[in-house]
Amino acid sequence: MKKLVLATLALTALLITSCSREDDSTGSNSVTINPADFKGELLSGQSATLDPTQVYNLTGSFVVRGGATLTIPAGTRIEATGGTASYIAVAQDGLIYVNGTSTNPVVMTSGNAVKATGDWGGLVICGRANTNKGGSTGQTATAEVSDLTYGGTEDNDSSGVIRYLRVEYTGAAFTSDKEFNGVSFFGVGNGTIVEYVQAYKSGDDGIEFFGGTVNAKYLIALHSEDDAVDFADGFSGTLENVFIKDVAKAGVEGSNNGDNGNATPTTDATLKNFTILKGDLAGSEHGMYLKEGAGKWDCQNIYIDGFTKGLKIKNSTDDPAANTNVDNGNIVFNPIYFGASITTQSEYAGTNSTYLTTGTNTGAGNSGATPSWATGWTAGF
Repeated sequence: MKKLVLATLALTALLITSCSREDDSTGSNSVTINPADFKGELLSGQSATLDPTQVYNLTGSFVVRGGATLTIPAGTRIEATGGTASYIAVAQDGLIYVNGTSTNPVVMTSGNAVKATGDWGGLVICGRANTNKGGSTGQTATAEVSDLTYGGTEDNDSSGVIRYLRVEYTGAAFTSDKEFNGVSFFGVGNGTIVEYVQAYKSGDDGIEFFGGTVNAKYLIALHSEDDAVDFADGFSGTLENVFIKDVAKAGVEGSNNGDNGNATPTTDATLKNFTILKGDLAGSEHGMYLKEGAGKWDCQNIYIDGFTKGLKIKNSTDDPAANTNVDNGNIVFNPIYFGASITTQSEYAGTNSTYLTTGTNTGAGNSGATPSWATGWTAGF
């Protein structure tokens, strides 16, 4: 009996560890990275911890392969040059630990003397959670940037921990249809911890989720030259406490699948406590864009201002799946606030009259004001 109890305890500990890996893995081969020429890859069994007293010059791609671990301590600064050739990526089964603090964040930025959007790629993370991009039963797909594999059936997969990270001047473009975002999550599982992440001055989307089940909170996207926050391809997670300002297209764009609006597993997103402000950019696709089938949305305490339209959706002929999801009560906004600038609350023209409830909301913390949790680690306010 004693042996059985001990075995059970050991198995339980193993299962808990596999779901959420808060601590750096140990026992691997430690590798030292040259700060003057930060590029290459970490291979299985290798680990590297950056030195926060150094500035790391990212001169090419750096890939954390499966079985490898990259740890980035608080205060570390990474400066990138090289456009599309320069990015940081975490492959399936790789681990990244970004250990910033509210007063000492990790900063990934441009290394150019005159900084601009699109100076470098950004951060790409690939996991083993479900996506509908490759198929409905856990098939994998290839990330549109980095060419890494993502997806699978391990929804509790962990790619590590990211806390207090600021990513700046990203979004380098291969073509008009193939661009990096600030941070891209491809099939990332809910064993990954994502808290306090800012995308600042992105040449494409600020933060995007391609499938996966990761939950993320305390997100900021300032000056996004496409959408600020984007989710698609069967994403099933909760995004909570999100502040968006200065957006060229949509504040939030949510899709099910661009090739098949009815693809499964269906996008099933919970959005809580969002402030979405058009700011100084065009906001041409409005506050929130229900797109390409949209999927299921449970939206609570949403604050939108500065746009002319709050919710964008194509008509039932052009996007039947998205309209059907609203018709059937799969998309709900309760409550949602529309500012004085908004002359059209929603483009939806169907029969469901109860899918949105308006209210006076606090959004990400204080209606349209900068939230208190943004103090100390952000830029651009």
